Amino acid sequence: MKNRYAKAKAQKIVDHYPDFPKEMGLRVYTSRLIGQEEDLVLHGGGNTSAKAEVTNILGEKQNVIFVKGSGWDLGSIEPAGLPGLDLDNLQKLRILDHLSDEDMVNQFRVNLLDATSPNPSIETLVHAFLPHTFIDHTHADAIVTLTNQPDCEPLLREALGDKIGILPFIMPGFPLAQAVIDLYEKQPDMECLILRNHGIFTFHNEAQTAYDLMIDYVSRAEAFITKKLKASPTPQAPHCAAPDLDVVLPLLRGALSFKDDTGYQRTFHLHLRTSDAIVNGVNQPDAEALLVNGVLTPDHVIRTKNYPLFLDLGKITDSAEIAAHIRSAVEKYQQEYIDYFTTQLNAKDSRKTLLDTMPRVVLLKGVGIISAGKTMQDAVICADICEHTLAAKLAAKAVGQYQELDPAFIFDMEYWSLEQAKLGKGKPAPLEGKIALVTGGGGAIAVGIGRKLLEAGARVFISDIDAKRLDAVQQKLAKDFGTMVQSIIMDVADETSVQSGYTEIISQAGGIDIIVPNAGIAHVANLEDLDHDTFKRVLDVNLSGVFTIIKTAIPILKRQDFGGHIIINSSKNVFAPGGSFGAYSASKAGAHQLGKIAAMELAEIGVRVNMINADAIFDDGTISSGLWDVVGPDRMKSRNLDPDGLKEYYRQRNLLKTTVLADHVGNGVVFFATGQTPTTGATLPIDGGIMAAFPR
Repeated sequence: MKNRYAKAKAQKIVDHYPDFPKEMGLRVYTSRLIGQEEDLVLHGGGNTSAKAEVTNILGEKQNVIFVKGSGWDLGSIEPAGLPGLDLDNLQKLRILDHLSDEDMVNQFRVNLLDATSPNPSIETLVHAFLPHTFIDHTHADAIVTLTNQPDCEPLLREALGDKIGILPFIMPGFPLAQAVIDLYEKQPDMECLILRNHGIFTFHNEAQTAYDLMIDYVSRAEAFITKKLKASPTPQAPHCAAPDLDVVLPLLRGALSFKDDTGYQRTFHLHLRTSDAIVNGVNQPDAEALLVNGVLTPDHVIRTKNYPLFLDLGKITDSAEIAAHIRSAVEKYQQEYIDYFTTQLNAKDSRKTLLDTMPRVVLLKGVGIISAGKTMQDAVICADICEHTLAAKLAAKAVGQYQELDPAFIFDMEYWSLEQAKLGKGKPAPLEGKIALVTGGGGAIAVGIGRKLLEAGARVFISDIDAKRLDAVQQKLAKDFGTMVQSIIMDVADETSVQSGYTEIISQAGGIDIIVPNAGIAHVANLEDLDHDTFKRVLDVNLSGVFTIIKTAIPILKRQDFGGHIIINSSKNVFAPGGSFGAYSASKAGAHQLGKIAAMELAEIGVRVNMINADAIFDDGTISSGLWDVVGPDRMKSRNLDPDGLKEYYRQRNLLKTTVLADHVGNGVVFFATGQTPTTGATLPIDGGIMAAFPR
C-alpha cells in the first residue's frame, strides 16, 4: 500500500484551518488519506481522533479530543465531522465497572464542546483512553483476511512482527475501550493493536507517524498474503454460461420485493458488479462453500446481512423454471434468517423487532455480484463491500481457511441500536426503491416529471432520440439529484431501440416500476395540406411509440410480479382538438384509447394505467417544449402575439386563470405512481380548467 503523506500538503491543510489547533488540520489531512484508500475503509467505515489543548469561552486551557462523527466519511471529512469533547471528563469514566450504551452516548453528548455537533463515534472511549495524540482505526482488508482464520495469532505475528497487540472480538463501546487500555498498559511498546474480525488501530503523538504505522502494517499484511497467493493462486474457474439477465434480474427483483407493515410494496434497486476476478470467484467449483459465510467485520452486517444468497441457474433456460428456482432460494434464505433471529433471541432472552429478511447480496454463477438496496446508494455501498469481501475470502483460502464470527456477535451488532442508527430511522420517501422511465426526456415536461419523481425518491431514466436536448435535461436534473437521473438514447418508434433501452435499464437497476410515455411530436397543417408521410411520422411517435413502450414493458412487469404504474402523458387535445392539428390530436387520442385498453388488460397483474391531459406548457426555465417550438410560431402569427403574449393568452383562457407548469404534470404523475387511490383507467386534466376538455 502506497504511503501518500506529503508534508507540504499537510501544512497546506493546517494553514487552511487557522481557527483550529494544528492537530485538527493534521487530523483532517491524514483522515482523508485513510478514507480515500478503499482497501482500508469503505463508505464511512473506520474512525480517527486527535487530542489537543484549546482555550474555552472562559479563557481557560482545556484538554479536548476531536473524534470522527457518526455519518461522516473519512475521505472527505471536514473539521465539522470531528466533534470536540472534554477529554479529562471522558478519561475519568475508566474507573467505572459498567457503562450502558445509553449512558455512554449521553456522556458523549454532555461532554461535547458544541451542542450542535454530530454524535461522536461509538469507539470514542477507545480513542480517549489511549494516551496518544493521534489514533487511526481501519477495517483494512488485508488485516481482517488474517484475523478471520481459525488460529490467527501465529499468522499475525509471522506477518506483522512482535510489536503488535491482539484482542479477541469485543463489541465496540465501553468494554472494548477497557480491554484496549488494559492491554496497552501491559504492552506499552506495541505499535499497533489488532482486533480479531474487526480491524487495526495505530497510534502515535505525531500524525505522520500514526499514519505511517497504519500503511506499514497493512502493507506487511498485504505482502504476506501476496506471497501465499503466489504459492497457491486462485485457479481459473471453468467457464459458466451467463443466464439471460433480461429475464433473471426482473425475476430476482420480484422475489426480493415484499409488503411492509403498512401494506406498501417495497422494492429494491439492483446493482450488477462484474469483473474477471469476480466472475472467476463465483465460478469456482467450491464457490458456494467458499463464499457463503459471514462478513469480514461485523460493521458490514447492517449493509449486507451476514450471508449472501448463492444462485446457480445451471442449464435452466425456461423462464417459469428460473422463476421457481429463484423464489425457492429466496424463501429458503428468509426462513434461515428467521431461524437465526429466533435462536439468538431465545439464547439472549431479549426482545427485538425482526428486520426484513431479504438478502442484500446475491452471488450469481456466470455473472458475479448482484446487490440490493432500498436506495441506489445502498445498493452501490453493498456491492463495494461485497467485492472487497469476495477478494478477501479468496485470499483467505490461500492463507489457510476463512472462519466467520460467531452468529451471537453478528446478532448483537446487527440489532444494536447504535449500529442501526447509522442507517437512519427517517420515514422512507414515497417512491423509495422505485425505478421510472420517462420518454420524451429532452423536453420541458420531462423536466417537471423527472424532478417530481426524483423528489419522491425514485430513480429516473429519461430517454429521447435527440441527444443534445436529452443531455441538457439530464444535466439540469443532475445538479440536484446526481446519478439518480440517467439518460438513454431511445427512439420510441423503433422496436429494437425500445428493447435496447429496457435492457439497459434492467442491467443498471434490475427492472422498472413506473413508465411514463411522454414522447410526442407535432405538425401544423390542415387535413387538406397534411401529407401521408408526415401523418404517419406523427402516428409512429405519438401512437405507435406509446404502444411499443407499453408492449415491451409487459414481460418485465410480469416477471417482477408486483404490479406497477403506467402514466401516459396525453393531451387536452384528446377531448378538445384544435384546427390544423389533426395529426397530433388523432395520434394523442389513439394513445389515450390504448391506455384505457391497457388498464383493462393489465389490471390482473396489478399494473395501473392512467392518463394525464396537460395543456399549454411552454418551457421549464432553460428547457423549451419541443411541441411549442413547432406550434408556437403559427399560434403567435394567427393571434398577432409575441411569446409573452401567447403565454398570457393561454393563461387567460382557462377557468382558473393560471399558468400550467411542467411541475404540475410531475405532481400528477407522482400522485398516480404512489397509488394513493385505487385508480386505473382514469384521466386527470392538468390544464387550469378547459371546459371543452372536461373528461366525459
